[in-house]
Amino acid sequence: MSKIKIFALGGLNEDGKNMYVVEVDKDIFVFDAGLKYADDKMLGVDYIIPNYDYIKDNIKRVKGVFITHGHDNYMGALCDILKEVPELKIYGTKFTLEIIKDELESDGIKSNNLIEITPHKKIDFGKNSIFPITVTYMIPDAVGYVLYTPDGAIFYTGNFVFDPTMLGPYKMDIGKLAYVGKQGVLCLLSESLYAEKKGFTSPNHRAADAISEVINNHDGRILLNIDQTQIYRVQELFNEIKHTKRNVVILGKRMEQNILKAINMKYVNFDAKRICSIKHVNDEGIIVIISDERERPFSNLKRIVRGYDKFVTITDKDTFVLVSPIDDGMEGTATKILDTLARIGVDTIVLDKRNYLSHHASSEDLMLMIDLMKPKYYMPVIGEYRQQVANANAAKQIGMRCDHILLKLNGDVAYFENGELVDNDMKVPVDDILIDGLSAGDVGDLVIKDRELLSDNGIVIITATLDRKTKEILAGPEVLTKGFVYVRDNIDLIKEVAKISEEVINKNVKGNYVDFNKVKSGIRDKVGKYLYEETECKPMVIIVIGEV
Repeated sequence: MSKIKIFALGGLNEDGKNMYVVEVDKDIFVFDAGLKYADDKMLGVDYIIPNYDYIKDNIKRVKGVFITHGHDNYMGALCDILKEVPELKIYGTKFTLEIIKDELESDGIKSNNLIEITPHKKIDFGKNSIFPITVTYMIPDAVGYVLYTPDGAIFYTGNFVFDPTMLGPYKMDIGKLAYVGKQGVLCLLSESLYAEKKGFTSPNHRAADAISEVINNHDGRILLNIDQTQIYRVQELFNEIKHTKRNVVILGKRMEQNILKAINMKYVNFDAKRICSIKHVNDEGIIVIISDERERPFSNLKRIVRGYDKFVTITDKDTFVLVSPIDDGMEGTATKILDTLARIGVDTIVLDKRNYLSHHASSEDLMLMIDLMKPKYYMPVIGEYRQQVANANAAKQIGMRCDHILLKLNGDVAYFENGELVDNDMKVPVDDILIDGLSAGDVGDLVIKDRELLSDNGIVIITATLDRKTKEILAGPEVLTKGFVYVRDNIDLIKEVAKISEEVINKNVKGNYVDFNKVKSGIRDKVGKYLYEETECKPMVIIVIGEV
């Protein structure tokens, strides 16, 4: 019998940053290590990853990180983690590891601890073992993980959907799932992103008909924005292109690498010779696939739409299709892009995300998974809290006891002893790590608040130079503004700011001593109030006082 802890370092009450930990006595198993895209309000932040101090502090007990599939939300934090914890072992299927290797190489990271797993082949870790099971998702070689413990199995689904038409590297082994369920499942951790949607996701995740209609009804160049890891949707596109004489150009290094790798590995069926170089991007009737880099959703598309791309110029003869669903928090950016395209005169088509779903489990998919696994306890994961609640409601519909459904937040620990849930107040410290360029961890809420303030109201810089001995003002106060007001039209305002600043300086000069703290706080307070009264804006006020 064992003592088991289950908790999330990221992924609960949010979309992305998935990282789940199961601790069985002294053994620690980590499932996924993802990032979350920064939304429009996270100014300057590229992406966000979970704080992984728990992993670093317990590295000797960590058996490995088990990646379900090659999407950034589930493996995008690995580069940052492995820089600090290079000895960490990473497990994944063949295609998943190929994606991870490309990411590590692009960041100049060498790792000898990438371990390829084979679905349906058990990996032993003493009294515990890991058993990967293939699941159906939008990317090949996706798996869920069964962790066998002395007290029963713990199954983490990752992302999945039930669709019997998705075969080969997309096919779910339902027989294996049922077999695990018959053996006894202590706890099932299942995704929640589409839990609010009624029915099965299939067939509403198929976009082949819409893609076919676009290709057959538009003769000119067609540009499609597709997420760089939606390999199955790319296959749907290629299936339609096969029936035409059109060729393809791929904009986005990661997408091109993933597609060519998938073709070479026989995961995607398409003639690689029909994928042309960038010099063909303006050919008549070409299909242009636009994808984005890891940390910047819509980055390539924004550059093209704004006219900054040196290869692609959009004209009113083009057709643009937004194929991938818009991530939460990126709606503002997407709207601006679509508005710009409309002004250019581009024929724009957006696949309605209500009718063309992504490959995530809806309520009936979730209930079928629960029925197959027959878990003693159920923990909704992967999604916002409202989605977790909807997932819990689906479990209740098929007979799960309310006290056996575990609704948790990041850091909350579900603790089991001898196969029974024990009430506790255990918490593990959790936090976000904000990645800004090459820096990690030094971008906090205060920095983001300052950036927001600068973007909204600008900055006012007040400088003055004092005599070191007499403390008389030798130069200034001089007032500089950026992003606040147009100086030529506001001379009186600038003069008044300088006058207020001079009064505050003189007031805090006593003999040959200046209280610089009072000078700075006084100028900031009085100038701030004056500017708000005159303009109803609150610019950032910076004071620089020097002595010579």
